[in-house]
Amino acid sequence: MIIDTKSWRHVFKLDPDKQLTDEQLEHLCVSGTDGIMVGGSTGVTYENTVDLLARIRQYEVPCVLEVSHRDAIVPGFDMYMIPVVLNSGDPQWIVGQQMEAIAEYGSLMDWDEILTEGYIILNGDSAAAKLTSAQTDISEREVVAYARMAEQMFKMPICYVEYSGTFGDMDIVRQVKRNLRDTQLMYGGGINSLEKAKLAGEAADTIIVGNIIYEDFNQALATVAGCQSM
Repeated sequence: MIIDTKSWRHVFKLDPDKQLTDEQLEHLCVSGTDGIMVGGSTGVTYENTVDLLARIRQYEVPCVLEVSHRDAIVPGFDMYMIPVVLNSGDPQWIVGQQMEAIAEYGSLMDWDEILTEGYIILNGDSAAAKLTSAQTDISEREVVAYARMAEQMFKMPICYVEYSGTFGDMDIVRQVKRNLRDTQLMYGGGINSLEKAKLAGEAADTIIVGNIIYEDFNQALATVAGCQSM
């Protein structure tokens, strides 16, 4: 099933390497969120990804896989999102991992089901930043330049500003949004309350809610209302 992520306002991001009860998963899937994204920085395997997908498929919510490692590519998702870390200092996270995945699975890929994400990681203390050697000490002007590259140079459908674990600078996020015309702006990082969901939802097209699911489940559910009321 081809889905249109452009209309998405709220997404829950689930980590296959973290635990959720069946009851919690049901609450997430029927919460009114626009979609479920599956992905993580570490500990993601084929086995735990397959298991999580099978559990999500009990519900009608759209489900996408953010491909963090080629060994964890699992068939059966509605869409596949391929992250390209634009501010990585390691080419492996710009073209290396992607080339390896395409070399192995390119002949099997349905390119209509694949979206590229131009990632800009801005929390230097996060696992994602350390894993990808992201250059996070950059100016607002440089962040905007990366976003423009994602849209104008590389024609990426998604630009993802990621603060991973901390709530970011919404002024920067708004500035990125002002400089994008067609590319969808996703924001993730530190959305752990209804109030922060509203702030991030006003700045970006789509908010991604992840860590708080495993820290304060009720607060995670509350974030959905932050986008529904806008």
